[in-house]
Amino acid sequence: MGNPAMVKIFDTTLRDGEQSPGATMTLAEKLLVAERLADLRVDILEAGFPAASLADFAAVKEIARRMQGKGVAVAALARANANDIELAWEALRDAEQPVIHIFMATSDQFQQRHLSLCREEALQRVRAMISYARRLCPTVEFSAEDATRTEREYLYRVLETAIRQGATTINLPDTVGYSSPEEYGALFRQVCKHVPGIEAVTLSAHCHDDLGLATANALAAIRAGARQVEVTINGIGERAGNTALEEVVMALRTRADAFGVDTRIRTEHLVSASQLVSRLTGLPVQPNKAIVGANAFAPDVTFMTPQSVGRAEVNGVLCKQAGRYGLDAHLRQLGYRLSAEQLKRVYRRFVTLADEKKIVTDDDLIYMVECSRETPVAI
Repeated sequence: MGNPAMVKIFDTTLRDGEQSPGATMTLAEKLLVAERLADLRVDILEAGFPAASLADFAAVKEIARRMQGKGVAVAALARANANDIELAWEALRDAEQPVIHIFMATSDQFQQRHLSLCREEALQRVRAMISYARRLCPTVEFSAEDATRTEREYLYRVLETAIRQGATTINLPDTVGYSSPEEYGALFRQVCKHVPGIEAVTLSAHCHDDLGLATANALAAIRAGARQVEVTINGIGERAGNTALEEVVMALRTRADAFGVDTRIRTEHLVSASQLVSRLTGLPVQPNKAIVGANAFAPDVTFMTPQSVGRAEVNGVLCKQAGRYGLDAHLRQLGYRLSAEQLKRVYRRFVTLADEKKIVTDDDLIYMVECSRETPVAI
């Protein structure tokens, strides 16, 4: 379903990513991240889990309103029960492209632990709740929680039921980060072979990094037919985190020979998005982090330029003698166009820091811009 040469980017930084210990953001901070994700041109922005709290409900509702006209779908998470679905829809009502994202455990381990349901009872719930959500919303995603550890024949039945009741996207999460690329790719191929109607929906991959395989697993799923990946900026998320948006996007962009698909992401905004999320969540980006780490391009990478991800140069630095015009020119290279008043404020901070450090790095500049009181306009 959709363009087979394009992979949709479903960003869950504001939902799954926020589950990182200590990463909770205020509404104002979530709105900053949402705006940056819109600048990146993610396809779907998962804004939160409305049934989790009044604050989550309010955040989803406001983000849905703010994303109007920006070409970004807004998703809200819901368990497979009527109350969650109603709250999700109420929060999404103002969205231009709303998505209700329903999840339910399908593995025996998770069904017994979290739902106290037998397989047939769980199947009936999927049937009823997908049907109910689809009557409210034109786009419904169903996630088979712990899909990688679910008995295959039962998983096929659950997915077929969800599709028959109107699910438009089917997500196969590696919920506990247990799978290997070979296993995960095989799961997608088996689902494509054995589930009636699967060709009419979008297949989605959602991976966790407990074994350090989240990006590899997501790419294996794409090779096997997935056309949506669920990711976070910097790979943040509970436990060891989620698949990193920047890693999947740049793997597809630079290795078109291997994957033959692309995304619509504006990669020149990856570094600024990374810095913003790091600052707001308090989760630092390690220097050797792929794509967005401070050392990622030192020495030069031959198949990928720092400019392609939003760095003006490798370990770019400025000294105080650069002046205001030099600072403005350098910020434009980093992807920022500041108003005269914004430039004035940032320049004062730049001079103060340059007096202390003698040289100011790109990371320092991005931090200063993101800390400015008004939101800069991204180029």
